[in-house]
Amino acid sequence: MHMPIHPNFMALLFFFFFCQSLAFATTYNILDFGAKPHANSDSTNSLSKAWSLACASTKPSTVYIPQGRFLLKNLHFKGPCRNKAITFRIDGTLVAPSDYNAIGNVGNWLLFEGADGVTIRGGTLDGQGAPLWACKKSGRNCPTGATTLGFSNSKNVAVSGLRSLNSQMFHIVINGCENVKLQGVKVLASGNSPNTDGIHVQLSTGITILNSKISTGDDCISIGPGATNLWIENVGCGPGHGISIGSLGKDYEEAGVRNVTVKTTTFKNTQNGLRIKTWARPSKGFVKGVFFQHAVMTNVQNPIVIDQNYCPDHKNCPGQVSGVKISDVTYQDIQGTSATQVAVKFDCSKRSPCQGIRLEDVKLSYKNRAAEASCSNAAGTTAGIIEPSSCLY
Repeated sequence: MHMPIHPNFMALLFFFFFCQSLAFATTYNILDFGAKPHANSDSTNSLSKAWSLACASTKPSTVYIPQGRFLLKNLHFKGPCRNKAITFRIDGTLVAPSDYNAIGNVGNWLLFEGADGVTIRGGTLDGQGAPLWACKKSGRNCPTGATTLGFSNSKNVAVSGLRSLNSQMFHIVINGCENVKLQGVKVLASGNSPNTDGIHVQLSTGITILNSKISTGDDCISIGPGATNLWIENVGCGPGHGISIGSLGKDYEEAGVRNVTVKTTTFKNTQNGLRIKTWARPSKGFVKGVFFQHAVMTNVQNPIVIDQNYCPDHKNCPGQVSGVKISDVTYQDIQGTSATQVAVKFDCSKRSPCQGIRLEDVKLSYKNRAAEASCSNAAGTTAGIIEPSSCLY
């Protein structure tokens, strides 16, 4: 007679094999490969060797960076690997070269490409970007600068408890990825540092950003073409340029942005709060299905803004209108103070007016009195308390 297997036995069996798999996980400590925990010794080859062994292993693997400051030139962590469970456990700080020319033209300082199942826990990435920012401001001929941490064509990635300091360019870029979760991330750079976006997402789906604090000189989070199914929650922004969808529509053939939720956010002394920005040029791009909920603004210059007439330096777009179609965008429970009189600005395209804009319980003031709203080519509805009073048609 076939005896049924008790579910508790199955649970114990699973737990036993799970513990066994952890026991067989191999740890590669970069000190074992010659890394020195002081920033005047190059540890690039040591970390490269640790990655190569972890990637070649058929068992779950950990790359361990202990306490200390480890100098690294640019590194390319390329998959696919033989296992889908590689963890970077970082107790120390990874430091970019102080001479920005060493990595300033390579695009990325630390790049994961084609990775599946990579986890990064803890640690600090110090991009040492201040000298490059100064070079750019001086008008001299400078390198573009490197993104601190990039993920390209990767999936099932988790980053938690990471700090990114003073990136040369963007801090974290997620490009062509699927199922990426960032939580407890801290981004810190000067409020006047150029092009230092905190987290940039494009051509990616299933991206989650939770419980993070971003202080930088450009967008705290920027959402580029082809970003779908994004969830952003409990993020503090400031200084910075806000949470921005865009700029979009620079190219005629461009993937759209769809299904973005941004909830429980705070903005303090930022240039923008919740922004959608498109070039004033013909484009097949679109923005559809955006839900902004529970945002608190403190002294924000443009708390709610849609700008479809973006044309920096008035080049390549004067006299044109944006082809990007914006629809189904909800602002629910947006409170706080504007640093300018116009707290809500919908400057939409004449060719493709904004449709389905919804305002619910929006209360924004300017100098302890009612702020103003400005609308062009924007249609939608309201519910609850709306201050400033709506100009949607």
